[in-house]
Amino acid sequence: MIPTVVYDHQIIEYSLFNLLPGIEIGFRVDAFGLLFAMGASILWIATSFYSIGYMRSTNENSQTRYYTCFAVSLSMTIGVAFSANLFTMFLFYEGLTLITYPLVAHKETTEAKKGARKYVIYLLGTAKAFIVAGIILTYNLAGTLEFSKSGIFPTLVQSAHPNLLYLIFTLFLFGFAKCAIMPFHSWLPAAMVAPTPVSALLHAVAVVKTGVFTVLRVVLFIFGADLMMKIGVDIFAITFASLTIIIASLMALSRDNLKARLAFSTISQLSYIILGAVLLTPSAMIGGIIHITNHAFSKITLFFCAGSIYVSAHKTEISQLNGIGKKMPWTMAAFTIATLSMIGVPPASGFITKWYLVIGSLERHSMAVLAVLLASSFLNAAYFVPIVYKAFFKTEDSETTKKVKSHENAVIKEIPFMVVPLTLTAIVSIVLGLYPDFIVKIAESVIR
Repeated sequence: MIPTVVYDHQIIEYSLFNLLPGIEIGFRVDAFGLLFAMGASILWIATSFYSIGYMRSTNENSQTRYYTCFAVSLSMTIGVAFSANLFTMFLFYEGLTLITYPLVAHKETTEAKKGARKYVIYLLGTAKAFIVAGIILTYNLAGTLEFSKSGIFPTLVQSAHPNLLYLIFTLFLFGFAKCAIMPFHSWLPAAMVAPTPVSALLHAVAVVKTGVFTVLRVVLFIFGADLMMKIGVDIFAITFASLTIIIASLMALSRDNLKARLAFSTISQLSYIILGAVLLTPSAMIGGIIHITNHAFSKITLFFCAGSIYVSAHKTEISQLNGIGKKMPWTMAAFTIATLSMIGVPPASGFITKWYLVIGSLERHSMAVLAVLLASSFLNAAYFVPIVYKAFFKTEDSETTKKVKSHENAVIKEIPFMVVPLTLTAIVSIVLGLYPDFIVKIAESVIR
């Protein structure tokens, strides 16, 4: 499919059946969906391999249920990627929420059940309250739910109902709460009670990437850049995305738990993707689209490293990581590479994203957005660099050493089933920074 879609600029379509005129269950493979599906598929393989080492080492229960839900979650993600219209995309979006619920609640502790309950209430609640209303209003005004590069609202509707269109976009932006834009973000830190491979699935492979993917589908294929600017909803979206980037970064600074810090980092980084799309300049949109892939490989590396540290060293807090780099060199080397990508330091892939976003903000003549991008990069460095510094340049204090020695697994040893995937994803983060042409070409095809 890659040559046909990427190089020949063709769209592969298949319709299952029609429910109503303009509403069908159908699929289409275009450049945008293909980029998302390829990234999810590759990372699902890496996460499955990683899961073997993690689940065996921690002796997790109900592994059959875990791997079953894990496999079905990829199917739902691919369904979202290849949906031909809003209705089909909504069905798979909801299916993904339901199939990942058992994964979040996997440990079956009181805390896990509480986190899973918040997860499903937030995501199903916003979907039922906002997305369904948005779909009904869209169908009523446009007469179709099919995706189109120029948008689907007729010119007459655009002129007659600008405020209603503004409302519809707002419903979709907050309804697709998997994108974790504030104020509908708190489900994500709550879901960190799940096993680390599930956290990786949530943050990189499927869930949150599905959220930003669906928002970008609405921006690019339901509204279109011209209509977004015409009704002024781009300013609204830029404001919320910018606030999310800064506030989530500040919240990450105050977290000592490693997975919690990574969770708030994800909330911030996801809004880079939304910000790129709603800036509505070519460079910014390219930056937003490629960050779906760039962030996925970098963030999954960070979560893989967090899981490796937990399994091998039994540490979950950043304050416990003094000297860990000498005992777990592969893990912390990969963590360092992913950190550089998050900050936007070349040659890591995150630099390419931020380069395009900065150019896009200049094309938009928005010094405020440029200031947000620069400030967020400094904040990224502020909450990531100290972790690397502790790992490599500080010695383990005596109290922490006693706690580790008192554990039955006092010897820290990296697990190959976990180290191999995190090393490979870290390498890919560098490769995408050195050779970004392929994903940039796909992004250009999306906005062309």
